[in-house]
Amino acid sequence: MKKIITLLSLLIILLQAYGQNDESIQTVEKDQPVIEPFLSGYIIDNQTTFIPVKKTFEFMIQHKFGNMDNGIKDVFGIYSPGAFIRTGINYVPIKNMQVGYGLHLSRMYSDFSLKYTILEQTRKNTIPVALGFYGNAAIDGREDEVFGTEYEFSDRMSYFGQLIVGRKFGEVASIQANASFSHYNATEAGVDHDKIAVGLNGRITINYKHAIMFQCDVPLELKDISEHSEIVDHPYPNIGLGWEMRTSAHVFQLYITSSQGFLPQHNMLFNRNRIRDGEIRFGFTITRLYNFF
Repeated sequence: MKKIITLLSLLIILLQAYGQNDESIQTVEKDQPVIEPFLSGYIIDNQTTFIPVKKTFEFMIQHKFGNMDNGIKDVFGIYSPGAFIRTGINYVPIKNMQVGYGLHLSRMYSDFSLKYTILEQTRKNTIPVALGFYGNAAIDGREDEVFGTEYEFSDRMSYFGQLIVGRKFGEVASIQANASFSHYNATEAGVDHDKIAVGLNGRITINYKHAIMFQCDVPLELKDISEHSEIVDHPYPNIGLGWEMRTSAHVFQLYITSSQGFLPQHNMLFNRNRIRDGEIRFGFTITRLYNFF
């Protein structure tokens, strides 16, 4: 009998110890990131904090047609001259970091980019927002004569850096705000070399496959960083509205926007399109993910 009582006592002690250990495991369980705040790393002309899983290749095609100001004559810009195209590829070498390359029809830009998600929003609000950084360096691929008689290779270079703060609100919407700095080593007469801008963009979910997107990027008119006593030719805001659809491996975005190109620093310094003058364009982006594990 004494042996049975002793064994039962040991069993109770072991069960209590296991229960306490199980509670401590549940206590330290990590708060996981929210699911799908964005489906793609792109939202019209902007970046999102989304980065695919490690060892993923992403291929994208971006296209904008001509201005819609001629109306039905050229089918609202679809058959007008002045289309802009970018093709690119991204790769995720380590978790939360993406590197990429893109080639543009406009000025034959080559852009080399890096994006890093510093913080991910979590489901229990341990981390209430996502925080990301995006930067690129671009090379203007036009002929040497474009840059004048005192041409140097550095004249081709431009740079862009942006901080992005975003939050997913339930299952309905994801909203982001951003602040950016653009720099060109060489610009046209009367155009500043530097520009600070702010922006707001987001998506509103319709269902599992469809969402509405919007963006608004505003270059700031700051005389303190301007090289000119009066800012005469200030760039206009870049405003866009679009529709997002997804399949098992693709994300397709169809939109209208007031910017011409895809290089963010180009849009921040050189966008001269105004929506009220009909200077908007149809555009689309297609992305495809390839996973190698």
